[in-house]
Amino acid sequence: MLAVTRAHQVWDGGVPRRVEHLVSEMPDDAWQCLEIDAGSKGPRVYDWARARLAFDTEPGFGQWLLVRRSVREPDALAYYRVFGPEATPLAEMARVAGTRWVIEEGSARAKGEVGLDQYEVRRWEAWYRHITLCLVAHAFLDITRAAAHVAAKKGAPVT
Repeated sequence: MLAVTRAHQVWDGGVPRRVEHLVSEMPDDAWQCLEIDAGSKGPRVYDWARARLAFDTEPGFGQWLLVRRSVREPDALAYYRVFGPEATPLAEMARVAGTRWVIEEGSARAKGEVGLDQYEVRRWEAWYRHITLCLVAHAFLDITRAAAHVAAKKGAPVT
């Protein structure tokens, strides 16, 4: 899955077309309202639609244009190019697209907890070392936090 802009072009009947034009031609019944995750402000509910793209793929696989539309602001759209098994349901595509929020939240926590954004380096090797150390430290903190949460649920003392 790859997020793309509204100006992203795909082939439609041998002609390159912007994805925003393909979406404008989608019928109303192509949209499905799906809750994909529980966010910090409540459930994340969006309208989702997909259109099969006419690209050659291996047997059993396909390519789609996946579109997310805000329920409150119908003009707020996000576009994704998807490649996967032909039988992949729309709800599964929407769930995978929604995992980006988990990644963004993890990055934000890493910036605050371990200084992911505090590098002042001039060489790639130094940047790579800093990022690697921050991500290892962040993983350690997340694993420790999860273990403490499990222990607290079981009533065991948290050390």
